[in-house]
Amino acid sequence: MNLYFRLFWLLFWRMRHCREIDFLGTSRITYRALPSDCDINFHLTNSRYPAFMDLARTYMLAEMGLLKRFIKLKWMPIVNAAEFTYIRDIKPFQQFEIETKVVGWDEKYFYIEQRFVSERGLHCIVHVRGVFVCKRKQIPLDVLVKEAGYNEPAPELPPEVIKWKAFLQLKKERNI
Repeated sequence: MNLYFRLFWLLFWRMRHCREIDFLGTSRITYRALPSDCDINFHLTNSRYPAFMDLARTYMLAEMGLLKRFIKLKWMPIVNAAEFTYIRDIKPFQQFEIETKVVGWDEKYFYIEQRFVSERGLHCIVHVRGVFVCKRKQIPLDVLVKEAGYNEPAPELPPEVIKWKAFLQLKKERNI
């Protein structure tokens, strides 16, 4: 993570003043693209999107009321895969919002959708697949969901996530 000032701001200020969302709620956090976030094409550089997404997922856990509990349990999130679709660029000094939500889980992974939006519309949509680990062992999803206080069945994964999941499996099988 290379956005240390924003991380400290998030940990020591934003989290103290965040709203509460449920486990399947949408988290929203606003940022502005600074010149240091931009590349020679004068737009947010591709490498900044994952860094901003890390911050947004951390904020989502705080809004869910889970961040402190997961830290106490020494559960660490690990991203297994991500797929990006860039739609329009984010210009220097442009304000944008990252919408983050859990869209579902299966027997091994949870799936998160993150959207970069501004007054100009949708800029980027990203799907992230991940796990939580403790002492190098994966936390079973049923344990994680129960710890989050969610007692309903897993939501049906969106069609694009189902196809992406199948694509990831195909890549794995073809490269073993």
